[in-house]
Amino acid sequence: MAVGDLIRDLRSARGWSQGRLASELVKASGHDTITRETVSRWERGAIRCPDPFWLRHLAGVLEVPLQVLENENVDRRRFTSIAAVATGIAPVVASDLLHGGFSAALAGAGPDVDDWNETLVSYGRDYMSLGAGEIQKRLTADMLVIQQQLDGPERWGVASRLATLYAKTYPGSDGVKAVTWYRTAVEAADRSGGPETRVWVRGRAAIALGYEGAALGVAETLARQAEAIDDRPSLGRLNAVMGRAHVAAIRGDEGTANHLLDQGRRIFDAAGSEEQESDYAVPYWRMNVFTSLLLARLGDENGALKAQEAASATLPDSLPRFRTHLEMHRGLMLARAGDKAGGVAYARGALNALPPEKHSLTLRMLMEEVEAPSSVA
Repeated sequence: MAVGDLIRDLRSARGWSQGRLASELVKASGHDTITRETVSRWERGAIRCPDPFWLRHLAGVLEVPLQVLENENVDRRRFTSIAAVATGIAPVVASDLLHGGFSAALAGAGPDVDDWNETLVSYGRDYMSLGAGEIQKRLTADMLVIQQQLDGPERWGVASRLATLYAKTYPGSDGVKAVTWYRTAVEAADRSGGPETRVWVRGRAAIALGYEGAALGVAETLARQAEAIDDRPSLGRLNAVMGRAHVAAIRGDEGTANHLLDQGRRIFDAAGSEEQESDYAVPYWRMNVFTSLLLARLGDENGALKAQEAASATLPDSLPRFRTHLEMHRGLMLARAGDKAGGVAYARGALNALPPEKHSLTLRMLMEEVEAPSSVA
């Protein structure tokens, strides 16, 4: 399968026109040299394959591993089928994945609960550094298997955490597709019966949506549900409170946002994580990433800078994407302070410094917030 055919199929799977893909590439790269005609010529093979610069941005925008575009030895047609199912858009059946799931059920085989818990640990770690496309592809395979094994509370608990992570891989600043999966994750968590899982799933959804500025009503509802289930300090409750704080900040309710931040800090003191590199953890540096964006949204420049410095001092070098978050928060502060052009340029420079295949949907939505014309996200 030629790279031009792959670009066309992945573009079509998202329902994008050639012009839309060109527009996404311009936004991602900051360069306006790509047009609809350029994309058309790539797809038709009228010009040579995109150079390495554009291949990297194509990988980021189309959410595929870079090697799929670079390496002629990769089975691109098989990958396109898997990716199409993962995005839930194109009516393409990934028969190998489906067959694996049904075969496991028919044979009574498949991972046991301990195996699934190990899988969760791996996803928690890998999410911190891999792009959304790669995570989504892997999750599709595992979710097709576990849906055949939902025979008890423990597996429902695993499925709820997988579905929560799956929601994080969906694009869209309105959060509609992500919300569908967060609601599925909540239902699965309730089937598990465990209060810790029920609180964590709702809290993780709330902080994800609140941080991204998407589906604010849903974020607030899920956060309040989490807080009502169990009032003991936990990472789930911490995520819920901080998610609700971001909702308040975006809505301009400074008093509520600061009150919730104080509450979140107290919960963190009791329940913060020692684990540094997992999506299931909230260590000191990550708490300060949450705080940095919150205070940047509130216009508290001094507080935001202190949070950024605290996060930078303890953030592992192996997680460059989160350093990009902090730099983009600075761009947001500049834009909110009145230097719109400077803020956009600063944030764009930070985003462009990160390899495109490492971009997350959250970073793209943050860039949109910096570029937004109004002072409220």
